[in-house]
Amino acid sequence: MMCADLIIRGGSIISMDSTYSIHEDSLMVVDKGRIIAIRPATDEQYTADKTIDARDCLIIPGLINTHTHLPMTYFRGLADDMVLQDWLQGYIWPLEAKLVKPQFVYDATLHGASEMIKNGITLANDMYFHMGSIAEACTRAGFRVIISEALLDHAMSEEDRKTCIGNRLKALMVKYRDNNLISFSLAPHSIYTCTPATLRRCGEVAQENDWLVHMHLSETRQEVENCLKEHGKRPVEYLQDLGFLGSRCLFAHGIWLDDAELELLANSRSAISICTDSHLKLNSGFAPIKKMHEHGVTYSLGTDGVASNNNLDLLSELDYTAKLHKLLAQDTTFLPAREALAMVTRNAARALGMQDRLGSLEVGKDADITILNTHDLECQPLYNPYSQIVYAMSSRQVRDVVIAGEVVLDRGKLIKVDESELIETAKHYRHDILSGINQ
Repeated sequence: MMCADLIIRGGSIISMDSTYSIHEDSLMVVDKGRIIAIRPATDEQYTADKTIDARDCLIIPGLINTHTHLPMTYFRGLADDMVLQDWLQGYIWPLEAKLVKPQFVYDATLHGASEMIKNGITLANDMYFHMGSIAEACTRAGFRVIISEALLDHAMSEEDRKTCIGNRLKALMVKYRDNNLISFSLAPHSIYTCTPATLRRCGEVAQENDWLVHMHLSETRQEVENCLKEHGKRPVEYLQDLGFLGSRCLFAHGIWLDDAELELLANSRSAISICTDSHLKLNSGFAPIKKMHEHGVTYSLGTDGVASNNNLDLLSELDYTAKLHKLLAQDTTFLPAREALAMVTRNAARALGMQDRLGSLEVGKDADITILNTHDLECQPLYNPYSQIVYAMSSRQVRDVVIAGEVVLDRGKLIKVDESELIETAKHYRHDILSGINQ
């Protein structure tokens, strides 16, 4: 008899491995943060300190959100129904200049990370400010995160620019090297907020250290038109000429990409994070997912920040992304449910360079696991689990979440944080935020 940390018994494991294996009535054994066995539920050779009864459940890889702004959770519903540049320049950036301090970022991140856990998300690729505060909050919540600090030239002195591009990131990597929940990446905000010199230096530093670069790209038509006017090139061609595409890149949005740009991305180590809800709400456009698919570009799904999405229900976002792009492609067979689910599991892990650890439920991989309850009226009868997950389920069906082998959501209850305290803290900040707007 072998003793492990955790056993998940019963239910169907939707592995999302290379052959899309499904293990019915299964047993998953977790020890020291990793999956060490997948067996029939009747196997009795393992015992564990904790057992989860997953009968009537689908067990899937933890969902991966490839573009987020966790601390913006406190800006939910603050400035809606606006054009992107007006939204950024008239509301978000001025408000951030007044309010964004380490404690604010910590509290807002703790709220956002906890909300993501309740939505079945186990990893977020985040971009914001005060990286240490984000790391501490996510550690407390038990949430896995890749953290980057948005680099904007207008907000940096020359000395800041030197320390932001490399040194600060290296110091944080040393500080958190023994924390398996925390990783870091480099984040020039966009081509319109960073000078060519900053972008070139970011590309050099990323390549020297083999760091992931996280950046907004081609979110609006105006961004492309301005790039053509100022540089005589489209955004991806501009970045290519700066030597930027030699890095591992995760570009958020990628709405206004043409075929030549997609070909450049396909031949680089780049991936796209599509944020459908944010794109629709800000009237930014539709990401060319079918063309990405045809060119062989890796694409995944992100929620963006709550200020431009208003919720973190990645399963619901997956549902209407799949349906919307069938319509846009004029092809009902495009982006079938199984391929859609890959956008938030195995493909998302590949987009972040973490496919060896995450994105599928296999022996040896990190135990990031989401358990979905099917014992609901809207989830029965169940014929095709992929169809059920993508087209019928939402965050309402998220029952349990395991991150790095630790249970952080148990039958809908957050384990490491007090949800009522999070709500009261958010209410407290509401007064400060409204005061900041009115000043």
